[in-house]
Amino acid sequence: MQYDPIKKVLGNFFNRTPAMRKVFYRMLDWLLLRTWHVKKELREWKKDKGDDVQILDAGSGFGQYDYALIRMNPKWTIEGIDVKEEQVEDCNQFFKKIGYPNVYFHVDDLTTYYKDNHFDLVLSVDVMEHILEDVEVFKNFYRSMKPGGMVLISTPSDQGGSDVHEHDDESFIEEHVRDGYNIEAIQEKLKTAGFQKTEARYSYGKPGQISWRLSMKYPIKLLNVSKLFFILIPFYYLLAFPIACCLNYRDVNKQHPSGTGLIVKAWKTE
Repeated sequence: MQYDPIKKVLGNFFNRTPAMRKVFYRMLDWLLLRTWHVKKELREWKKDKGDDVQILDAGSGFGQYDYALIRMNPKWTIEGIDVKEEQVEDCNQFFKKIGYPNVYFHVDDLTTYYKDNHFDLVLSVDVMEHILEDVEVFKNFYRSMKPGGMVLISTPSDQGGSDVHEHDDESFIEEHVRDGYNIEAIQEKLKTAGFQKTEARYSYGKPGQISWRLSMKYPIKLLNVSKLFFILIPFYYLLAFPIACCLNYRDVNKQHPSGTGLIVKAWKTE
């Protein structure tokens, strides 16, 4: 199943004006359960932060988390990195147009990129499952962070996080290099990279898994059959959206013994 081309089509459509891009961000905020989890953690993290904050968005994609962060405090400086030149250019143009020159993006490789003792927060949302040399990236995160800084990671778990439940299953997201992280193994890798303190919890428990199928998997399956389903998608979401939101709320506000996603935090305490 092709997921990335669908994202590209949607991104191109909503990139026509800053107003449309903001609408796109709001849609992602409501539809993507990982956004609910990540924004909950960001709201908690920001409570004791002042104006002099440096943030790295490691795998910035459409820039929706950078928009959320700069709205929390317009004085923060945010640097986004991605491997896709088109998305980097689009993000730079958007944030320039809406008056945030302190949010900027560039193309770079997370396996080699670092800034010594520079960032208060490193954000990595659905990125590490795409990178084989993950410990090297974690080392670069650690090297780039100020003492007291935190890295926040959202990534699939090994409990079916890429829609893989058996050894011979294919990933729903074809470009993943791993089908998900074990909750203990990713924390050990972070400690190997230098982090002294880690926390991890499951996301996408039972409510989230149902929501993900309703809000993402089934619509993308339809769009891969025919682009004509773009016409029907709004009517589909009229029915599915309220149900998905209720399930998302329950998933975010409940502890899960297992789940297809992970929310992982690690701190540089020295």
